[in-house]
Amino acid sequence: MSLQRRLLIYLLISAPLVWLAAGFASMRFARHEVDELFDTELIRLARQVQVTLAIPTQGREALLPGAGASGSSGEADVGDLAIAVWARDGRLLLADREGVRLPYQPEAAGFVDLPVAGEVWRVYYLQSFDGAWLVAAGQKAYEREELAFDVTLGQVLPWLAMLPLLLVAMAWGVRRALAPVRQLSEEIASRGADVLQPVASAQTPAELQPLVAAMNGLFSRIETTLARERRFTADAAHELRTPLAVLRAQWDVVRRAEPGAARDEAEAKLGQGMERLDRLVTQMLALSRLEAGSAAPAMQEVAWPAVVEQAMSDCLPLAERRRVELACEGLEGGARPPLPLRGDMALLTVLLRNLLDNAVRYAPAGGTVTLRFGEHALEVENDAQPMSDAQLARLGERFYRPDGQDEIGSGLGLSIVQRIAALHGMSVRFARRADGRGLRVIVGF
Repeated sequence: MSLQRRLLIYLLISAPLVWLAAGFASMRFARHEVDELFDTELIRLARQVQVTLAIPTQGREALLPGAGASGSSGEADVGDLAIAVWARDGRLLLADREGVRLPYQPEAAGFVDLPVAGEVWRVYYLQSFDGAWLVAAGQKAYEREELAFDVTLGQVLPWLAMLPLLLVAMAWGVRRALAPVRQLSEEIASRGADVLQPVASAQTPAELQPLVAAMNGLFSRIETTLARERRFTADAAHELRTPLAVLRAQWDVVRRAEPGAARDEAEAKLGQGMERLDRLVTQMLALSRLEAGSAAPAMQEVAWPAVVEQAMSDCLPLAERRRVELACEGLEGGARPPLPLRGDMALLTVLLRNLLDNAVRYAPAGGTVTLRFGEHALEVENDAQPMSDAQLARLGERFYRPDGQDEIGSGLGLSIVQRIAALHGMSVRFARRADGRGLRVIVGF
């Protein structure tokens, strides 16, 4: 069911209920006002009779003259009113109606509802100051109810007559009020799959602002994801082209080489090429997962000894092959725990492994790679040849490798390190050692 139809149904149900409640309240209010009006008139009538009417003293009854037959009594019926006066001993001294006689109640004072001639009358009893007579003025209750009903009906009938126009106005108003929703849906429906510009929200009603803001946020995230995927695809196509071409050439060499030293050398180069390709694909997939957020850190207290042990054991075969010594300082024995952190231990292991792997690969044979922990940062340094300022500035760029490198690499290791550090609220800096040689990588707050 559409929102417009649902809103109209709610209005069509609610409006009659509100009208009924308003009519009931109006009826009660009108009845109250009519009672006050007629009660006031009865009091005035009784007092006028008491003050101005000459009471007969001969002991006979008197009958006031009624309304002329030819006269018009207006909308009110004089027959719905009655007046009576009694002496102290209960004798009827005066009455204005023959057929209707108000009951004599010597102790009554004020308003009393009584049955008279089979109908309910409201009677006002007024005692004289000296108790010589009792005046009563009464009116049929039906007259009051009829007047209250007529007043209420006079208010309700115009509303009922205007009900069709009101329904049309309500339908038009609902349609106009929901026009921004239709315009927004039409704008979104008319967009192409690659149109991810934010929806203009300047003229959007306040109720739709959160929805438009959420959609614009979604468009932004989708655009970022698509840009990341396009970049990954372009990088993969660019970076895989060279290793595949090299592998194809090396395979041709192996296939044509005769058994012996030449074939062994070609097979060794083919194995190195496959190793480089495997490392490149692994690093690219790891970087893609990090950038996509699928490897978000699972926060827990980091046990650095376990992380360091795992990372060093992964790099130990390469260090032994290159005759590079691995050292760790500041992990134990300090007054304070090294680099207290809550984070994902698996991702931090990848961070350390990449830093140690790079440091070992580019350290000279027989050199040393040192992992050093401080209170707010960790450092990895080697004693390789110093890098220029331009090379230091470009470290961490994706697929960047300084010129003159013979080691197998993809240029993604430091990019992965930077991404993992950012996920943990840390930054990565590159500098030379204090003696001007080697490379020092600082990861910390």
